[in-house]
Parts: sequence; structure tokens; C-alpha cells
Amino acid sequence: MGDSASSGESAHACCAPGRGAAPAEAAPRRIEAAASVPEPHGGWRALAGGAFLMGCDTGPYPADGEGPVREVTLSPFEIAATAVTNTEFAAFADATGYTTDAERHGWTFVFAGFLPRRFPPTRGAAGAPWWRQVHGGDWRHPEGPGSGLRGRWDHPVVHVSHDDALAYCRWAGVRLPTEAEWEYAARGGLVGKPYPWGDEREPGGEHRMNVWQGSFPDRDTAADGYAGTCPVDAFPPNGYGLYNMTGNVWEWCADWFNPRFHRAGPRRDPAGPRYGQSRVLRGGSHLCHESYCFRYRTSARMGNTPDSSSGNTGFRVAR
Repeated sequence: MGDSASSGESAHACCAPGRGAAPAEAAPRRIEAAASVPEPHGGWRALAGGAFLMGCDTGPYPADGEGPVREVTLSPFEIAATAVTNTEFAAFADATGYTTDAERHGWTFVFAGFLPRRFPPTRGAAGAPWWRQVHGGDWRHPEGPGSGLRGRWDHPVVHVSHDDALAYCRWAGVRLPTEAEWEYAARGGLVGKPYPWGDEREPGGEHRMNVWQGSFPDRDTAADGYAGTCPVDAFPPNGYGLYNMTGNVWEWCADWFNPRFHRAGPRRDPAGPRYGQSRVLRGGSHLCHESYCFRYRTSARMGNTPDSSSGNTGFRVAR
């Protein structure tokens, strides 16, 4: 694969752009496990599992494969209360010397509105000019050279690929949640609700998540309190004590993405198809706006190639 954006980018480029055509699956880079398993920023939440209704029959993007609603049964599992933070990822990178895909390729996707006015012209993602290919951007430099993590150590790590997330998991002795586990957790015990807290996006006028406010892509009013990412434990948790299951950053899941596999797939502890081109992302991000990407809902889903990275993509862990 080349080191520039290509026409093979994800069909979901508006939400989180792909680096290009999916690479051949490579052997995982060797990572030594941590001497002791680090505790997640917000701790663990033990979930009982059991049967729940997964999916949505009325999703706005039929091609995403949110439906049909089906009963899925899960074994008990634990999931981190928050997404992995910059502090946590720094501990991993410092302990192992790991270099992310963005660092190895030398570039990542940054939202154009976060770049300086005189930033040199760079190539945009196909069909989504608000994404810019920024050389020198990575998780330590979220807006490219000259940017840093000051004031954002408790924000979710971004510009991490699915492969990077798996490397972190090998070090920390954890794993990524399956897509079914993620949705079960996001729903917080509610049935058929679009948001982790219920039916209304802003109940009583109260903001419950970090999404784009205003007119996309030129004006974010930050009415919810944030332009860009926010701390991983901002906003009230859902019924299971989990923070920011929608909004803030897209979260990688373990499954390969397929819009149809689940129609006839397993209903007990489903783990997605055995192979694919893209991995599942869930939850939406701070750049989602209902005018173009109404995916900040518990059932919303999309996929991206495993080595892709952007300023609105992170992950949380399970075990």
C-alpha cells in the first residue's frame, strides 16, 4: 500500500476516512505483555450478559446494516468504563517503544477545521474535503506538527488504527469488545432506545454527549461544551456506568464489518464474519452531525480498513 490517500477509501469517509485499500493481513507485531495489568482510567464494569435486542429497523442508512432487530444472547463480560486515554496509551508506547500506523506511514487524517489558516494545502479524503491528509500527524500530535497533548491527557487517544488497538490489548492483557458486546453495553439496560439514556438527544435541553453543534463542516458552536474531543468521563454515564458510548470518538470493535452477515449469523456470542476488508467502528464522534452522519446512536455502525487512523477514532477495552 502506498503512503497517500487513494480512491479505495472507505465508503464512510465522511465519518472516519480510510487510508486506502485494505492491506493484506500482516502478522501481529511482537508486544511484550505488561508486568501487571493496568487498571482502565474509569475502572471495569462487570456486565451480566443474557438476551437483548440488537439493531434497529429504522436506521437512516440501510446500507450500514443496522437491521433487522434480532435477539442476541451474550455471556458475562467486563468492559472499561471509558475509552483508552492519552495517558494510558502513552504508558503503553513508552513501555514498548511501539510506533503506530500513523507514525510508520508518516501521515494521518485531521479535520480541516482544526488546522491553522495558513496550513499548507494537502490532499483531502475522497468525497469528504473536510478531512486533510496531514504529514507528521499522529496520536502525540493530533493536529499535526506543532500540536500536542497539553490539556488532553484525559481525552481519548486518537489517530490509532485497529492494529494499534490490538497491540495495546496484547500489552494490557485485554481485548476489544465484540460488536454485540459493545451495543449491549452502550444500551445500558434500555430496550430499543436510540441513545444510551433514552429517546431524546438532549432531554430537557441537557447535552448528554459530544457531537457537532451548528452547521457542518464550517461552524461548530460547541454548545455541548466541547469543540474537538472531551475527557473520557465527561457527561453522565449510562445505566451500566459507562461513559461516552456515543459521541466523542468512534470506537474500534473486534469484528470484521459486513452489512449482511448478521442476518443469518450466530445469535449467541456473535463475533462477526471470519474475514473482511474493514473492521467495525461504533458510537459516532464529536464530528457527527445529523445533516450528514447521524451515527451517534446505539445501533449505528460503520467499517474502516484496519490500518486507518483519524482524529476522531479511538477504542475501549473489554475482558
